[in-house]
Amino acid sequence: MSRDRLVAVTGANGYIGSHVVRVLLERGFRVRAGVRLPHTEERIQHLQEMPIAKGGSLEVLATDVLDSSDVNALLDGCTDLIHTAATVMIRSSNPEEKILSPSVDGTMNVVSALELHPSVRNIIHTSSTAAIRPMKWESGATLSSEVWAEDATIENNPYGLAKVLAEREIRKWHTDVGTKQGRTLKTIHPCMVFGPPLSSYHLRGSLTILMMLARRSIPAIIPMNINIVDVRDVAESHVRALDMGEDGGRYLVTSGSMWMKEVVALLRKAYPKHRWPRIPIPYPLAVLAAGVHPAASISWARTHLGTVLNWDSRPAQNDLGMSWMQPSSSVIDTFKPIFDSKWL
Repeated sequence: MSRDRLVAVTGANGYIGSHVVRVLLERGFRVRAGVRLPHTEERIQHLQEMPIAKGGSLEVLATDVLDSSDVNALLDGCTDLIHTAATVMIRSSNPEEKILSPSVDGTMNVVSALELHPSVRNIIHTSSTAAIRPMKWESGATLSSEVWAEDATIENNPYGLAKVLAEREIRKWHTDVGTKQGRTLKTIHPCMVFGPPLSSYHLRGSLTILMMLARRSIPAIIPMNINIVDVRDVAESHVRALDMGEDGGRYLVTSGSMWMKEVVALLRKAYPKHRWPRIPIPYPLAVLAAGVHPAASISWARTHLGTVLNWDSRPAQNDLGMSWMQPSSSVIDTFKPIFDSKWL
């Protein structure tokens, strides 16, 4: 029963982590939420206000995954772990510190803590399609979870490299130690995650591209096809994976894709009082603009603009019983709390 289990969640106040905590509490789980300091209202109030079903409870614990003692304290006495903590950042002037370390070193600390806490029987690790997607693909291709981003380097794809290295770290532990102890591991691989933020703290990471549209920091509509999954589906897949799916399973969670022009048209209709970009930008100009934008690069633009990439999420549907919210609903639902709370 869920009330007999204590689930540790790293990155519990993040965009995905917060929704994971919400689902766990709705199901009556006892949750120990690992949250980095400072514990400001913006960072944790939404967690403290979540409804809790009978038998459930919430404990918020100061946890920096880069501090091994913090991770040990988080896992002490827990039966399950959902490890969502990571940095969602494509580009940085210091990718080693800003992108790789939070994912890789944090996961190494999690692995070390798992060695010390055999009570943790089920581990769910949040990865990404970035751990699967190579730097180049044929437009229209469909990738499965059998693929790895083998060509990711710190120079050309630090985020993908971070996701690959972190996942391989925890999978090596599972192969060498976890399976022999009867402990399970599944990894969840979302694409671009949209859907309602629970805090203004969530208006970064995967929501950055939508916020750029809302704030018109992208003044024109770029020729980009976006793979989308709803954050509520991502959270649901994590919680289901605690008790469903194959041990060692690698689950893509994606619902479909939309061109940026379709996203803007949808938002303009749903929120007509807001000023959205209107003018499409030609592909060559979009590539050049990406070269000077802090969140992009020319190499990223040449790979991602004007192309379509599909994902095989059937294993998550079959093994976890997942069905997906429509991408259009995820886009619209992203902005309702933003406008209601005046977070712009």
